[in-house]
Amino acid sequence: MFESLSQRLSTTVNRLRGRGRLTEENIRESLREVRIALLEADVALPVVQALIQRIKVRAVGQDVMKSLSPGQALIKVVSDELTTVMGSANTDLNLAQQPPAVVLLAGLQGAGKTTTVAKLARLLTERKKKKVMVVSCDVYRPAAIEQLRTLAGQVGVGFFPSDAGQDPVAIARAAIAAARREVVDVLIVDTAGRLHVDEAMMAEIKALHAAITPVETLFVVDAMTGQDAANTAKAFSNALPLTGVVLTKTDGDARGGAALSVRYVTGRPIKFLGAGEKTDALEPFHPDRVAQRILGMGDVLSLVEEVERKVDQEKAQKLAQKVMKGKRFDLNDMKDQLEQMGNMGGLAGLVDKLPGMGNLPDSVKSKVNDGEMNRMIAIISSMTKKERRHPDLLNGSRRARVARGSGTQPADVNRLLKQYMQMEKMMSKLSRGGSKGLMRQMRGAMKGMGGMGGLPPMR
Repeated sequence: MFESLSQRLSTTVNRLRGRGRLTEENIRESLREVRIALLEADVALPVVQALIQRIKVRAVGQDVMKSLSPGQALIKVVSDELTTVMGSANTDLNLAQQPPAVVLLAGLQGAGKTTTVAKLARLLTERKKKKVMVVSCDVYRPAAIEQLRTLAGQVGVGFFPSDAGQDPVAIARAAIAAARREVVDVLIVDTAGRLHVDEAMMAEIKALHAAITPVETLFVVDAMTGQDAANTAKAFSNALPLTGVVLTKTDGDARGGAALSVRYVTGRPIKFLGAGEKTDALEPFHPDRVAQRILGMGDVLSLVEEVERKVDQEKAQKLAQKVMKGKRFDLNDMKDQLEQMGNMGGLAGLVDKLPGMGNLPDSVKSKVNDGEMNRMIAIISSMTKKERRHPDLLNGSRRARVARGSGTQPADVNRLLKQYMQMEKMMSKLSRGGSKGLMRQMRGAMKGMGGMGGLPPMR
């Protein structure tokens, strides 16, 4: 998400970064490029006009023209205004009420509501330690009820059964009664997909909303619809008292226009971003962090939070103790490191959050993919337990057998073993407490592995 916009804006602001002074002409030229970049990213025209005007007012005033480093000051102005347009700060769910707190999800067909219900249930269970129940009021698509039943089982939350012959209001009321009996903290209600121009369907969801009075009414919208996402969200907000928006399928949207438009057009905050089909692929929306990513500054805070949440701390501690005791770093350890990287969204997900990565050439970015990492895991998985513990056993015939078993070539196995040896040398240096030359070793390993396997153990 935001790849094309980030590339254009990063190029523009970098030209200004080293300028000793800025003129109105410099600023006017830069803002013209920013405007084009925003329009190409499918940001709604009223949002583009308002954003450019706000930046211009601040840029030609005290904030930039009289700054000691005007280029840096202009970048900060752009970052601040992007953040303001998207909502300033993360807006959390308001669940502080007598349980069960009812959360209603609405949206178009195919926007990903049912999957989002499961993702949200998992997030509230794991991060907020809430007891969650889900229910489907989609009586028009029987498969939706079964889909939610399956997803609820996967994420380990309660499921209230319903069927296509029931009335949506009756289903929701019965689910609330069941949630009270079972002392559930949060009840998430899934609804049928509907068009805002379908009067009968809109009347139905209005009646449902009035009957259950949810504390949160979230509009789920596909980010890939661009400007239409903001326009549709506005139409729904006119019909329902929406409290927030969930943008889904953001991994398929390289432009990011919806994220920059929805808050301004609807006046409702974006609360979550969904990316991918996995049930853990839902993240709180932080406008300030997103603005930094757009400008190529990375998102280190989100990266740190992700490491803390998704890295197996017990495994990391065991590896640290093993290395410090001077025990050999083996192929099992290397496989664990690669798998934990995959759990964090793979290399592409990590690179996206690192500062300065937006300025990398496309030829370098194209090499940052998870195919090579998955191939390495497959090669190690094809080895015997003894070979993983003692890589020196891997002679020519064994390497050929491993290559056949993993569907790769002997050259791939040789390359992996070379990368393993580089990592093993670094771990050996760590165990001896000798940090001198360690960074040089890491740079050499990264270069030899295309920037992948030379990463130190995650902690």
